[in-house]
Amino acid sequence: MRKTSQQLTMEFRSHGGRRAGAGRKPASARPPVHHVKRPTVPGRCPTHVTLRVRREVPSLRSRRFIGEFRATLRQACERGEFRVCHYSIQRDHLHLIVEAAGREALGRGMKSVAARLARAVNRVFGRTGRVLFGRYHLQILRSPRQVRNALAYVLLNARKHWRQRNGVAPPVRLDAASSGAWLCRTIARTHPR
Repeated sequence: MRKTSQQLTMEFRSHGGRRAGAGRKPASARPPVHHVKRPTVPGRCPTHVTLRVRREVPSLRSRRFIGEFRATLRQACERGEFRVCHYSIQRDHLHLIVEAAGREALGRGMKSVAARLARAVNRVFGRTGRVLFGRYHLQILRSPRQVRNALAYVLLNARKHWRQRNGVAPPVRLDAASSGAWLCRTIARTHPR
């Protein structure tokens, strides 16, 4: 009895197209924000912005830098179309809740904040060179719930990082490197007991 032969398939290596492992490999362990067109920012919606700094930059949570950063924010928000409402400074990144009149105003305001931030970091720490790591991350806050959650996230971000670093709950106190103390004073003034 003769065996019938079967046609075997040959696997050819393909060039291009979607396949496992294809594409540009990340330049570092910290993936950057992709360079795509930013969404349209409605003038009535606040936004949550995250700015990251390079690894070689010292910790931003020093008292000297915090004072310099506050002065920098005042200068960056002199135009009426952009303002930083709340902020939180961490070791290697900053969280900002900002309001802008539109996408162009947001771009101009963030460019001003980033440039002034870089100059302040280099001035305070006596260094030169680049400070920021890639582009800023942007999240538009479209509902009151999103605004509340983002505000809690920004103002309580130091507690989250403390817990990750130490494994225990942090002491209950306001973060000196955020606008939380200013917010508490404002609430106490507007809503006396």
